[in-house]
Amino acid sequence: MSLQVENKEKNMAVLTIEVSAEEFDKAIQAAYQKNKNKMSVPGFRKGKVPYQMIERMYGAGVFYEDAANILIPEAYDKELEEHKELEVVSRPKVDVVQIEKGKPFIFTAEVALKPSVELGKYKGVKIDKIDDAVSDEDVQKEIDKERENNARTISIEDRPVKDQDMTVIDFEGFVDDVPFEGGKGENYPLTIGSGAFIPGFEDQLIGAKLNEETEVKVTFPEDYHAENLKGKDALFKVTVKEIKEKELPEVDDEFASEVSEFDTLEEYKEDIRKKLSEQKEKEAKAKKEDAVMEAVIADAKMEIPDAMIETQAEQLANDYAGRLMQQGLSLEQYFQFTGLDMPKFLEQMKPTALKRIQSRLVLEEIVKAEKIEVSDEEYEAELQKMADAYKMEIDKLKEAFGDTEKETLTEDVAIQKAVDLIVSEAKEK
Repeated sequence: MSLQVENKEKNMAVLTIEVSAEEFDKAIQAAYQKNKNKMSVPGFRKGKVPYQMIERMYGAGVFYEDAANILIPEAYDKELEEHKELEVVSRPKVDVVQIEKGKPFIFTAEVALKPSVELGKYKGVKIDKIDDAVSDEDVQKEIDKERENNARTISIEDRPVKDQDMTVIDFEGFVDDVPFEGGKGENYPLTIGSGAFIPGFEDQLIGAKLNEETEVKVTFPEDYHAENLKGKDALFKVTVKEIKEKELPEVDDEFASEVSEFDTLEEYKEDIRKKLSEQKEKEAKAKKEDAVMEAVIADAKMEIPDAMIETQAEQLANDYAGRLMQQGLSLEQYFQFTGLDMPKFLEQMKPTALKRIQSRLVLEEIVKAEKIEVSDEEYEAELQKMADAYKMEIDKLKEAFGDTEKETLTEDVAIQKAVDLIVSEAKEK
């Protein structure tokens, strides 16, 4: 077996792999053994037809495709294992060059090779200051959410409709004094201000009295879904049958004790502030890392092959499909809901794929430049985090780790150290 490498533009390469005639013949025989039970030749029972008879009846190339499918992945993987300097970062596009009995089997694999990176400035990059302070308004918003969650719904009998009321209505619509299809409804729930009806409809119900007919005049939008109603003036006769409103609890010590573990409002507010502060710190840390990475990537030079981006986009798509499945949704159903198809979906993934590739390449280069190493203690600490996350004993996790997993985890810890380095050195404007 032999390998020739032809380098192309933009970090692409064509690998030409030649497999000996003897190995090709073995693959043909393996294909024969795999398929002989499916072959029918008059005078022979299935599975008992000699190879020569099958070849004579179906032609010399009868098993070529299966033989190639056996040889290509084996030969490709073996050559990459022997030539570790070839860092392939895409799926191979394979083309058979020569396939003939008694001759070497030759195929090519077009692949993307890992790009080189020329670092620019990565220490002391300047980024905009990120605010992580918690304001009184932030605390109040959280309290307001909890008030909404604990609100009571009460029926209203003694006043007309006001904004945000929850109503139940009967209605009938007319265009040029003629009722139109789909314009009538009974016992329809409508929250005023929700925007569920066409513009202007809900506003005109403000002030309407219970069980009294109210006229509402509107104009259907030009882009309305019903062709016969686009841009038309309409009159709706509406009767409000129910009015309800939310009654929010008073914000006091009693409220605090009911919605939290604290006895006083001040203690409850302090707890909210503490939790918001922790949340904002995490968000600010992530935003700072993103801003620093963007600056470092912008100042670096690298040429990313399209095939590498496509492969990463496919991986992201597979990951997304897996998360959908955990929610009981298939990718096909997701496409139906969103109007996407696989090509459009992959195209949407490409910007994220490119950013991930750029980030990883740059950080790997920083690891080299800074000679970052991972100590045994750091490796063990990361392993313990994983064990805690998976609720496993660390010894059990170690048993499950092979050389590849150990290498990957070590690389990931080194990458995180590179991130911590450039973030700690960054300067806020």
